[in-house]
Amino acid sequence: MRPLLSSLSRATSFPKTPLQKGLQQQQQSQIFDSVCLRCRRQQLQLHQRQQQRNFNAGSRRLHQQPADDPQWVSPIDRPSQIVRVGRRHGPGLILLALIPITAFVLGTWQVQRLDWKTKLIAKFEDRLVKPPLPLPPRIDPEVIPDFDYRRIVATGEYRHDQEMLIGPRMYEGEEGYVVITPLQRTTEPGRSGSENTVLVNRGWISKKFKDQKDRPEGLPQGEVVVEGLIRDPVKKNYFTPDNRPDKGEFYFPDIEQMAQLTGSQPVLIEETMVPDLIESLNRTANGVPIGRPAQVNLRNNHLQYIFTWYGLSVSTAIMLWMVVRKRPNEALRRVRQSKNM
Repeated sequence: MRPLLSSLSRATSFPKTPLQKGLQQQQQSQIFDSVCLRCRRQQLQLHQRQQQRNFNAGSRRLHQQPADDPQWVSPIDRPSQIVRVGRRHGPGLILLALIPITAFVLGTWQVQRLDWKTKLIAKFEDRLVKPPLPLPPRIDPEVIPDFDYRRIVATGEYRHDQEMLIGPRMYEGEEGYVVITPLQRTTEPGRSGSENTVLVNRGWISKKFKDQKDRPEGLPQGEVVVEGLIRDPVKKNYFTPDNRPDKGEFYFPDIEQMAQLTGSQPVLIEETMVPDLIESLNRTANGVPIGRPAQVNLRNNHLQYIFTWYGLSVSTAIMLWMVVRKRPNEALRRVRQSKNM
């Protein structure tokens, strides 16, 4: 019996190390615990079948397929779908839609402003070609806007002792001041001098002639004839500082304030001169104020504003159309697959 058992052991074993041989002999002694040769054969067959089942189970775990799961559903039975993730459009689309509408409204408003400004300039230019009017003794400030840019002629004497300098102002790249001097006209019977006095904007002088003693030629004495334009008072903007009459500092022509300081009528006359380069150079060198030319100097940029706003409206409308018509990109899409894939 022993030779048979030894032959069966050799048939079911491979060359092993001494340690492995010892472990195998110990396992065999635990498995083949019967003294009967037939029983030992049955135990050996049962042991081999158990090892084969363990090997097959491990192989299935390593090579398991989705179809091995009884709850698995085939993609044919449930096809994949392309879906969009999130909302189609957000609040930003509403803001983008408001931009072309707002730009179109502003462009239309600029069309109306262009028409108004063109007619206003034409009205002022029509006043310039008319012969100058003699300035009446008494002027109602309420009607000055109706005579804005109207040429006038006034005769009187300058009150240089009440001269006011507004500035600084730049002219041809040089810093200087605008000279405002009261003009006291001939006093009529029954009228005081203040009732006939008006303010005259004589023009620009260089900063180096700020003191009157440095420009005697710019201080005409006696009766003078002033030809200029009657102007509507200029409004102060937000960035201009307030005048400081106590220190003799003026930053903008506040007609009401200057009239109270000098005791004259709140009327401003802008003295004009024929544009001439030689004459301007002589006046600059001698400290004689350089008057303005008799022309309308209103800015009219409404046409370029029209192109700007309408162009913005068209471009943003195209952007809005592209956003609405654009298909979702790959980042906003995903594939909904079967649950068990």
